[in-house]
Amino acid sequence: MSHAYVKIVFAGTPEFARPTLAALVTEGYPILGVLTQPDRPSGRGRKMTQSAVKTQAQGLGIPVFTPENGPAAQAVVRALRPDAVVVVAYGLLLPKGLLAIPAHGCLNVHASLLPRWRGAGPIARAIQAGDEKSGVTIIRLDEGLDTGPMLAHVPTPIGGQETAPELAARLAEIGAHALTDVLASLRDGHTVTATPQPELGATYARKLRKEEAIIDWACDAMTLDRQVRAFTPWPGTTTMIHNTVVKICTARGIADNTRDPGRVLQVRGELRIGTGQGTLLISTLQAANGRPQSAMSFLQGHPLTVGDYLG
Repeated sequence: MSHAYVKIVFAGTPEFARPTLAALVTEGYPILGVLTQPDRPSGRGRKMTQSAVKTQAQGLGIPVFTPENGPAAQAVVRALRPDAVVVVAYGLLLPKGLLAIPAHGCLNVHASLLPRWRGAGPIARAIQAGDEKSGVTIIRLDEGLDTGPMLAHVPTPIGGQETAPELAARLAEIGAHALTDVLASLRDGHTVTATPQPELGATYARKLRKEEAIIDWACDAMTLDRQVRAFTPWPGTTTMIHNTVVKICTARGIADNTRDPGRVLQVRGELRIGTGQGTLLISTLQAANGRPQSAMSFLQGHPLTVGDYLG
């Protein structure tokens, strides 16, 4: 089977999906259309903003469709008649009827080693949980939530200080290569083994919530270290300093014998805060409506003394 007969509809929305769409175009696959989420209000001014994938597709001259729901998406796909639908962080559940339209099914790039971390927040939850590795799984979608059979499984270690955006950028590239490898096998007439997911080890990566941002200083330092890295850039990790909500942008946990939750331990040269077990060394902070600052610069305008407690 040649490129000319592998016609694709691409469904994706955020920055994470862009490398896969770019790889498909580079490899010469005909992209009949792109499905993406409708423009949404964003930022302080709540200005209507289009998705990263919509911007990319328009730049490539690919028709863009923004259906509001599953049935509308199904109608678009039925009209375009693709051989395969490639789904990467689309953000909309696809109805059963849509899954049956393309001959090769709907192929999904999922940012975890399934069955671990099915669901909406696999990258952040893997970091938060302290997983030593993450990866990408290519699955053929079925009616369940990330439960379809696996076509490729590509692991990668999580760096000791890697943040969610950093890991996402790496996984996006890994996913793009894995997906095009699967499509190449289908294009060339090779059999691609679809391995059912085991239920053993299945976990659910729930969507991040705004209320999770509030730091609990009673947790140990390494847990808080992972929280800061996992919740960057949203919902962030926040604490109270002088009755003001402040975001902790970058920090590092130190496993020592300190047991003094929220107590300021050092302000000269470094900002160190006690936790339920260990010390959190804070490097960068951001006040509401401000920009991220080094801890030392931040303290010039928001002085703290040893013995103060953060709320």
